[in-house]
Amino acid sequence: MQEELIKNQETESYERKGSGLRKVKDVFHRMKKNKLAMFGLVIIILLVLTAIFADFIAPYDYSTNNLKDQFSGPSKEHLFGTDEFGRDIFSRIVYGSRISLQVGFISVGIALIAGVAIGAVAGFYGGKVDTILMRVIDIIQSLPDILLAIAIMAVLGPGLANLMIAVGIAAIPGYAKIVRSSVLSIKDSEYVEAAKANGSSDFRIIIKHIIPNCLAPIIVQATLGVAYAIINAAGLSFIGLGLEPPTPEWGAMLSGGRAYIRDFPHMTIFPGLAIVITIFALNVLGDGLRDALDPKLKQ
Repeated sequence: MQEELIKNQETESYERKGSGLRKVKDVFHRMKKNKLAMFGLVIIILLVLTAIFADFIAPYDYSTNNLKDQFSGPSKEHLFGTDEFGRDIFSRIVYGSRISLQVGFISVGIALIAGVAIGAVAGFYGGKVDTILMRVIDIIQSLPDILLAIAIMAVLGPGLANLMIAVGIAAIPGYAKIVRSSVLSIKDSEYVEAAKANGSSDFRIIIKHIIPNCLAPIIVQATLGVAYAIINAAGLSFIGLGLEPPTPEWGAMLSGGRAYIRDFPHMTIFPGLAIVITIFALNVLGDGLRDALDPKLKQ
């Protein structure tokens, strides 16, 4: 019986590896049917390219002051106009895409690593371990994400690294609970039992057999999580707890332009549009991935 389980485990492992590329193509094929999701994907690709080639796209340095051109409206020289210091808003938005993506991806990475580890351990072992870890997660989740991030930033102080840590910690509970529920549904599967019978350690079983089978909900949550991270980071910068001037962060640009919104609305319109378009693209992409990865939608 043990030899048969081991053989089945090896067969399933081989089939999963061999069909990995096919599954990716299958998911992409289904997602292509969702035009809105593909539009979001195109926007995100363009945003990533903008962040990478910001030095070549931005016509001006984001920190150069030119008081002669302050409060200029949109024109050929300044596509999105200038701010109170005469800095080109288009250039600052282009460079700000680097900050937003960096905060979004790294903070999600922090939440992903911690949340997946907590959720996998809690779901796999159950009992007192599950109870203790989930009560800690419940305590963290009892506070809204933004309020928890504000509290952490108040302790750590402003700065890019502290901003990513604060936003990342606030997002941990979501990943932990999603992974835990997925682990509970698959930890008694035959291939997991076969791995145990084969003498595999708990760590190896979790890393090699359990987490790979939880990737679908994790990918969707991570995609949506980048959107939440960007908007939370912008909110923190807007109230003065994020990045300090002259760093071109979109939330900080909104905060700087709100005093002039009646007379020079372009100072807030364009940074606001950058945030709205990015969040919209990430949300529709996340929704498209969720639909494409849903096994119920397979033909």
